[in-house]
Amino acid sequence: MQRPKILVAGDSSVLIEFGNEIRPETNRRIAATVQLIREQQIEGIVDMIPTYCALLINYDPRVILYDPLVKRLQSLLKIEVSAGEEKKRIYEIPVCYGGKYGPDMDIIAKHAGLTEEEVIRIHSSRDYLIYMLGFLPGFTYLGGLDERIHTPRLQTPRVRIEAGSVGIGGSQTGIYPLDSPGGWNLMGKTPVKTYDPDREVPILVEAGEYIRFVPVTEQEYLRIEEEVRNGTYQVTIHEEEA
Repeated sequence: MQRPKILVAGDSSVLIEFGNEIRPETNRRIAATVQLIREQQIEGIVDMIPTYCALLINYDPRVILYDPLVKRLQSLLKIEVSAGEEKKRIYEIPVCYGGKYGPDMDIIAKHAGLTEEEVIRIHSSRDYLIYMLGFLPGFTYLGGLDERIHTPRLQTPRVRIEAGSVGIGGSQTGIYPLDSPGGWNLMGKTPVKTYDPDREVPILVEAGEYIRFVPVTEQEYLRIEEEVRNGTYQVTIHEEEA
C-alpha cells in the first residue's frame, strides 16, 4: 500500500492521503489511523473527517502549530495499524421496498432486466462498507453495490426526498438522513433515523462500519416507525469476523 502523504489543507487543517484507489483495505487503514490518533489525545486536534482515500484533520493553531502537529502525525503513521481488520460492526437497517416507499423500484428493475423481487434480494444480500459520511449530516457513502443493479441517476432530480429514503445513484446506494433534494432512484424507505439532532450522538453510524439492509413488510415498517417515535426502538448491531 502507498505510503501516506501529509498535505496542507488550509490555515488550520492537514490532509493525510492514503493513495488514490477506493478499496476496503484503504478504508480500514484510515479507520485504524483515526483510532490511533484518538488514543494519543493530541491537544489541539478538533476534528477528523475520513473520506474515501484520505483523512482531513482540523486543528486549533492557538493550541498546536503546524510543524509540531505534522511531526506527531509522521511518527504515528510509521506504526503498523490493524484496528478494525479483525471485526466488523454491522447495523441492521429495516427497509420497506417498493410501492409508495420506493417509487423508482420499477425503473431500477427494468434497467437491470430483473424483477423487483430479484432487485430486493440482491440489494439486501450483502453488507455495505461505510466509506465516508457527507453531503448531509449522516449521509452514508456505501461501497459494494452489486453491478447488476447499478442505475443512472434521475435526469431531473426531485425537489424533496423524505428522510429515510433508500436509493441508488449510479454505482452507489445509501440512505437520505434528512428531507432534501436528490437525484437518486428511490427503492425503499427505512423508519430508522440515521441522523437525529436530539440524540446524544446524532449520527447513528461511523465510517468504517457496515450497513445491512433487511426487507420488512409495511406492517413491520409502521410498527418500527411507532417505536422510533416513542424512543423504544433499538437498532440491531452485530460484530462479525471481517
